[in-house]
Amino acid sequence: MKLWVKFLIGLILGFAAAFIIPMTSQQSTAVLNFIMQIVLRFGRYMVVPLLFFAVMNSTFQLSRSKNFLKASLWTISTILLSSLLLTFIGTISIIFIHLPRIPISVEKVTAVDSIDIKNMLLQLLPFSSFNAIQEGTFLLPAFILACVVGAGSSVDQTASKPVILLTESLYKLFYTLMEFFTELFSIGMIAVSCYWFVTYREIFSTGIFTPLLLMLTADFFIVAFGIYPLLLHYICKDKRPYRVIYASISSILVSFFTSDTNLTLQINMRHSKESLGVHDQINGFVQPLFSIFSRGGSALIVTISFILIWRSYSSLSISVTDILWIAMTSFGLSFLLSGFSSGGTFIALTVLCTLYSRGFESGYLLLKPAAGIICSFAAAFDAVTAMYGTYAVGVKMKEIHHLPVKSFI
Repeated sequence: MKLWVKFLIGLILGFAAAFIIPMTSQQSTAVLNFIMQIVLRFGRYMVVPLLFFAVMNSTFQLSRSKNFLKASLWTISTILLSSLLLTFIGTISIIFIHLPRIPISVEKVTAVDSIDIKNMLLQLLPFSSFNAIQEGTFLLPAFILACVVGAGSSVDQTASKPVILLTESLYKLFYTLMEFFTELFSIGMIAVSCYWFVTYREIFSTGIFTPLLLMLTADFFIVAFGIYPLLLHYICKDKRPYRVIYASISSILVSFFTSDTNLTLQINMRHSKESLGVHDQINGFVQPLFSIFSRGGSALIVTISFILIWRSYSSLSISVTDILWIAMTSFGLSFLLSGFSSGGTFIALTVLCTLYSRGFESGYLLLKPAAGIICSFAAAFDAVTAMYGTYAVGVKMKEIHHLPVKSFI
């Protein structure tokens, strides 16, 4: 059975359970939340060791073949351009489509997470390099350490041969374990989807945020089924670009209902390798970079959300200067979300409201009830971007072995 079918069955059973099992009391909801948290921790269990040895192995292979710089440039360029493209799409969408105003909230301002740039920079250089692999949410320190060790091993390949052989073996071991964990996670999706629907059922029933969610859905389909395949067709000369979206079904489902980029990374790595045929030296380096830095979905949604907040508060038109500032600030903030595996989109929105000020400091409260849903959309955008981006880099680097669609996992 295909992996995406297993996840889809889990989601359907979860939705059915949300209707069948009564969830009227706070205690029952708390129990369901506890089960979901266990499932998410289970799903993320292999992320750090897999990332560390995959990146280390890929960096060594790329350095040895003198392709490290080329792969890095292709990956960084793709991340920047895709994030800029998604920001542009979000800006155009909200400019030309005037969504109904969101009713002004009387909710009091509460403490929210913020982007602590100083702490993030300090985490990149901990007192001990071993501390870099202890953090399970912020993956960038582990990524940097793996790159340093992998590149260092390529300097004297004879002396480092035992280390590289061990690294390759550990990568294969953790990849095999990751396969086992992701297969079992399809069962855990029952609890994840059940909790997701129970949590946001009331939001859907009110209809207040329905126009916004319809816009985000339309934008997603335009990007995933229109713009990305078109770019892949012309830039990479690919005659069958839609096989990438087929290979992305599992990633889209997992990312949307968990909103967790770290967890989705494992699903992306499996499908890039076992479905799209991207070689390990590209897959193990590019996918983690996309997971850490490619948050164009957040930029798109923050731009749309802030302009919607503006229009809900005021009937005045927005100047071109303000629109450009909102779009470019959203674009910039998206690269500072690597420390948040989930929920980063709403945090970026709160930061944008604070930076803009002019009475909008608490504007994010209008969308706070639907924060989890908009974060789900952002994660789905980022997941499909990572799949298309990794595939494109693999094609450009000629590090891909095309597989027939029938053999996709």
